[in-house]
Amino acid sequence: MYKKIKTLIFPLANLAFRSYNLKTRKFTHKGITVKINSEVFPPKFTISTKLLLKYMGPLNLKNKTCLELGCGSGIIALFAASKGAKVIATDINLVATDTLRIAALENNLEITVIESDLFEHVPSQVLDYIFINPPYYPKNPKNTKEYAWFCGENFEYFERLFSQLNTVSFHTTLMILSEDCDISFIKDIALKNSLQFQLLANHKVMKEESFIFKITKI
Repeated sequence: MYKKIKTLIFPLANLAFRSYNLKTRKFTHKGITVKINSEVFPPKFTISTKLLLKYMGPLNLKNKTCLELGCGSGIIALFAASKGAKVIATDINLVATDTLRIAALENNLEITVIESDLFEHVPSQVLDYIFINPPYYPKNPKNTKEYAWFCGENFEYFERLFSQLNTVSFHTTLMILSEDCDISFIKDIALKNSLQFQLLANHKVMKEESFIFKITKI
């Protein structure tokens, strides 16, 4: 019943959401403020970013090497840096990376920002943590902005992500997904690339449940 209601109200909610994000807005977490450009994934009205930030709270990230892959606003990367981590943040969206560089200066936090399609331009190294808040709706993105939402009609984003992730040296990869996406299918793609999911946390807001998974190599 809830999913039927959600389907009916989605067009109106989406219109209001798009109208709200026509202007640059601010988002603040633990004293860190980022300006959200209309071309960048907005954390304010989405569950995923807030849940991942909450999960990161107790983590000891001091002197850890962390990567936020597909950083969007970069609030995850900035929060990790505020906890003493050595942080790399990447995005395919140049508006996102340019805005994040400014945010890092304004918040007096040091991070390395790289324009990169997944791991394409990430230097080879051992990563203690990789944080991923991925696009998961099965539709082909029409522009750079839509890469934050849509993973391709055949989940091409995850095919490429897991193929590359299996070649990267890392200790812990954390990914957040919603019940709105095909989690089983995404897990199957990971398994095909010798990666497995372990559920670490879940949280429900307005009957929509989100999950944080740890990804490890088999």
